[in-house]
Amino acid sequence: MATASVLESKSSPVSHDRSIVFVVDDDVSVRESLDLLIRSAGWEPETFACAQEFIARPRAFAPSCLVLDVELPDVNGLELQKRIAADRHDMPIIFITGYGDVPTSVQAMKAGAVEFLSKPFGDEVLLCAIRHALTCSQAALGHELEVQALRKCHESLTPREQEVMALVVSGLLNKQIGGKLEISEITVKAHRGQVMRKMKAGSLADLVNMAAKLGIPAPKN
Repeated sequence: MATASVLESKSSPVSHDRSIVFVVDDDVSVRESLDLLIRSAGWEPETFACAQEFIARPRAFAPSCLVLDVELPDVNGLELQKRIAADRHDMPIIFITGYGDVPTSVQAMKAGAVEFLSKPFGDEVLLCAIRHALTCSQAALGHELEVQALRKCHESLTPREQEVMALVVSGLLNKQIGGKLEISEITVKAHRGQVMRKMKAGSLADLVNMAAKLGIPAPKN
């Protein structure tokens, strides 16, 4: 399978500075082979012999993906996929197996795997899957960081400013907001200005997009 030959011919769209490729496979020869292949491609490999070893590893806040064997001695690959789905959503999974079948591959893909490869597979096939997975991971991390920054800005708003923001993005005019909150239109405008400044929104459309990313619900009538 993995011979470290192919590699420098195609460049990855992902920065390799801290990109990590995790490998969970109980076959030591597979782990060693993939370690060499991944390292030669410019990424940082981390290999594990079983699912529990990987679960014990803290989440990596860097572009990453997981090359995961379906059949493992402790927790199988599909069960591991379920366990880490919530807290490692930015880490795409590439399944590899020597005993693949259609139902298993369908189950893995429905649960969010980006690829399902049957052994033996070519080096470049796996490398292409890893490139794609790391691109997805980088995008997911970027979105997460953006939401964290927005949440911090939103938390800087006063309770009244948060109320005004929710009403503004729901489409109400200043006069309507004033009537709903029983404050003057001038006061609404002042709060609205503070909201735009603190949220660093350049326009109403920006503010609406920010609210959507934060999952701010529409106010109840």
